[in-house]
Amino acid sequence: MPGRIIQSLKKVKSSNPVFVLDEIDKVAGMNISGDPRPHCWRSLIRNRTRHSTNNFLEVEFNLSRVMFIATANTLATVHPALRDRMEVIELPGYLLEEKLEIAKRHLVPKQIREHGMKKTQLTFNGPVIQKIIEEYTRESGVRALEKNIAKIIRYKAKSIVTKEKFNRIINATDLKQILGVPVFQAEKYISNEIAGVVTGLAWTATGGEILFVEVSLSTEKGT
Repeated sequence: MPGRIIQSLKKVKSSNPVFVLDEIDKVAGMNISGDPRPHCWRSLIRNRTRHSTNNFLEVEFNLSRVMFIATANTLATVHPALRDRMEVIELPGYLLEEKLEIAKRHLVPKQIREHGMKKTQLTFNGPVIQKIIEEYTRESGVRALEKNIAKIIRYKAKSIVTKEKFNRIINATDLKQILGVPVFQAEKYISNEIAGVVTGLAWTATGGEILFVEVSLSTEKGT
């Protein structure tokens, strides 16, 4: 929107605030409303922002004291010109053990509390939470994990309201009944005795993976 930076400065009544540009990797190119990327570039160029002119409000303002923090899920879709004007700080995703502790200490108690249930009415053990992480979520954060935990709690809350008998301890059978068939299946290691196949390792933003490289022969001329 035109004049947004100056309007925000007036709102916070400060000339050196912090601007958070959330998910800048989703900034599209040219569309019916114009291309917002050049405005981002001009705002992030330090030596030009000392005399930045807002064409919409027709005022000149010093933006050199403003700190811009941008977040992105991937750098692949961020325009190279915009990426060159940033200092990239990579924050790695959580490990399995970290997700497990976050779920035990924070996510499960929070969702039980928000659904109006008591801690004694429902129990999530470690192996079940790990199964949710490995087979139903594949992410660097814990958003999908929290959604699945909330879905299970809502299902059990219905049984409490209708006064049906239910198992207070969540097990693997409950996961399949509530969340359905596992969405992700991890590859299992196989021995290197199979001819033409070798085991490799791959790194992804959501964790490590095993992959198999297979040789195939063809009778082409080599062109």
